[in-house]
Amino acid sequence: MKLPLPIVLTVSELTQEIKDLLENQFPDIWVEGEISNFRIPPSGHIYFTLKDESSQIRAVLFRSQARALRFVPQDGHHVICRGRVGLYEKRGEYQLILEAMEPKGIGALQLAFLQLKEKLEREGLFEDSHKKAVPMVPQAIGIVTSPTGAVIRDMLHVFDRRFSNLHILLYPVRVQGEGASTEIAEGIDYFNRERNVDVLIVGRGGGSLEDLWSFNEEVVARAIARSRIPVVSAVGHETDYTIADFVADLRAPTPSAAAELVVRDKRELRKGLGYLTSRLESEMLQNLERHRTRLVHLRKVLGSPRKIVEDDFLRVDELTNRFRQVTVWILRRNRERGHHLAERLYLRSPVYRTESLREGVHQWRKRFEGRVRHGIEMRRQRLDGWVGKLASLNPLAILQRGYSITRHVPSLEILRSASRVGEGDRVEVRLHEGTLLCDVKKAEMP
Repeated sequence: MKLPLPIVLTVSELTQEIKDLLENQFPDIWVEGEISNFRIPPSGHIYFTLKDESSQIRAVLFRSQARALRFVPQDGHHVICRGRVGLYEKRGEYQLILEAMEPKGIGALQLAFLQLKEKLEREGLFEDSHKKAVPMVPQAIGIVTSPTGAVIRDMLHVFDRRFSNLHILLYPVRVQGEGASTEIAEGIDYFNRERNVDVLIVGRGGGSLEDLWSFNEEVVARAIARSRIPVVSAVGHETDYTIADFVADLRAPTPSAAAELVVRDKRELRKGLGYLTSRLESEMLQNLERHRTRLVHLRKVLGSPRKIVEDDFLRVDELTNRFRQVTVWILRRNRERGHHLAERLYLRSPVYRTESLREGVHQWRKRFEGRVRHGIEMRRQRLDGWVGKLASLNPLAILQRGYSITRHVPSLEILRSASRVGEGDRVEVRLHEGTLLCDVKKAEMP
């Protein structure tokens, strides 16, 4: 009796049989485990190993499904996955082909929120140094929100009640659902391009984490961070926090509160301005009176500059006249002495020494006159030096050389340091010819 021949399968046939059994037996299953060996190649597919205390299995999440994840998987994350069992025929290995993945113990949205918050915080987007001040009285306000919700109506009501003549610009967007975050970011960028508002309010009413998720998207956070216009985040209720709240220059607990924070009550402003005006007038009057008293005292102590200059001129004239008199007397005396000596030499000299003595006298006279001229020149130079020194002490001569006297207006205090004035102050500049009245744009110290 012959035994039946055994059925011999090729490796491919056996692999195909196993693949059919696995895929038919586990077409849709949920598996829990810890991620390890996580990697994302250039294809965009996600490959990792799912393991527990005693076993492990390879898993793959293709790019189309990976883009739908609300969080970024990492090694060590404990996750729950849904998919099917498949077999990779070329290596003979079975693996999980996943359709969805959720973190265990924390929702995907919450984990994505924490991951993005940590990322942006590391980049410094939440730093106070990046926050811009909201203008005290904005002339135009931009709002990025839904045009049909109660939020815009509530804010317009607050604006009308507190400051009725404001210019409001609305950029209508969807505040939830697919593509809402892109529209919100485009609205912020639009106002920054146009530069037609002084402050931006970005927000919506309350809701669940899913409803508010558009304001947790990175594209909105980046748009707020690069905005050159101050941004106020007004999302949800007072207990709701979004990524937009942390990046914005100011967070309001509700949209209505945002309107009250941005726009002050006109009546309170008028009252405050009246009080400040009264104080300013009082301070100015006190300062003027104090400076007037000090000016009167200084006039008494210092005297008139014109009188000082006139006295100096008189002294210069007196010294000049005295110097001329002394010079004339010396010249006359020397001339008389020279004549006397010439007469004595002429009377005492023999005939044969007449010519030599005459020549000697002539040479002596030349030397004497040279010394006299030298003495006169030295004294003239000394006199010119005194006159120059006296002229340099003349305040009007200093102005003539290009200098000026600067006084603070209205106190007329002479300024000697740039630290005594600030931007917007008015000063008077006294020149050699005329006076300038100037406004200070910038004060710099050396």
